[in-house]
Amino acid sequence: MSKLLAVLCAAVLVSLTSFVHAESLKVAISQRGFWDSSFVEFAEAAGFFKEAGLEVEAFYTDGGAATLTTVLSGSADVGLSNGLLGVIGAYVKGAPVRVISAQMTGAGELYWYTRADSGIKSLKDTEGKTVAFSSPGSSSNLILLGLLRQAGVNAKTFAAGGAPATLTQVMTGQIDVGWAAAPFGLQNVLDGKTVIIARTGDVPQLANQTIRVNVANTEALKTKRATIEKFMRIYARAIDWAYQNPRAVELFAQNMKLTLPIAKKAVDEFYPKQGLQIGEIKGLDLTLKDALDYKYIPSPKTPQDIAGLFDILYKPAK
Repeated sequence: MSKLLAVLCAAVLVSLTSFVHAESLKVAISQRGFWDSSFVEFAEAAGFFKEAGLEVEAFYTDGGAATLTTVLSGSADVGLSNGLLGVIGAYVKGAPVRVISAQMTGAGELYWYTRADSGIKSLKDTEGKTVAFSSPGSSSNLILLGLLRQAGVNAKTFAAGGAPATLTQVMTGQIDVGWAAAPFGLQNVLDGKTVIIARTGDVPQLANQTIRVNVANTEALKTKRATIEKFMRIYARAIDWAYQNPRAVELFAQNMKLTLPIAKKAVDEFYPKQGLQIGEIKGLDLTLKDALDYKYIPSPKTPQDIAGLFDILYKPAK
């Protein structure tokens, strides 16, 4: 009896110890349904968080602006996939935010489309027409401005919200050109209902420019720094796992209710792994020029001027 009691006491002690030492984070993620917004789900499915003793309370928003707002308010410790323009704009106004890693360099998954019967063949046909992006300061906002500048047209840019809401507005004729990120909408393209008229790759300079970043609340960095560093190590591990293990694409297709060929097409054609490096912010000079040109900052800034914004927590071994 005494031995049984000792075993039970030991089990309770282990359970209590695990509870006391459990680390938790609240993580806001922009736009559910994209490959690069699925890495937390992959880490969960692969057991990486459990293995590391980390509890992640993840939730999705309808875009980078909403994600940034939750981080600034302290409702989330970490925000994934935020447009760097919006983050810089918030920082220069004194917002309590730090960039903890790159998230997407090049943003090759974004594309712009219209109804097949619209008569619009390219962005050069959009003079005076409505062309959508997700939200102010988002990566789709930055890229669209670059695309329109290159096309030399004066279109009416419109913050249409998430990809599903944008599709509804395009198909009902409320806006002329919508935005999306693969795999969303690819079935409509294959079915001939919509046509792609522009992609990020149409602006070559964007290929080496970090468009989106991962951020953290400054107070969370003070109180949970080690936990956030652990999270970023797992995030990097999940990216590697996703490109090495066929199960990731299967999970992606299953979670997003996609056919496996569509899911694989999206990853292979729109999400090159090198674009998901997290250790380096690339093309910052170009981004700061864009921030000034598009009035996200009131005066010119150099990378040195905003060096305090960046607190890169994890750099993968080379």
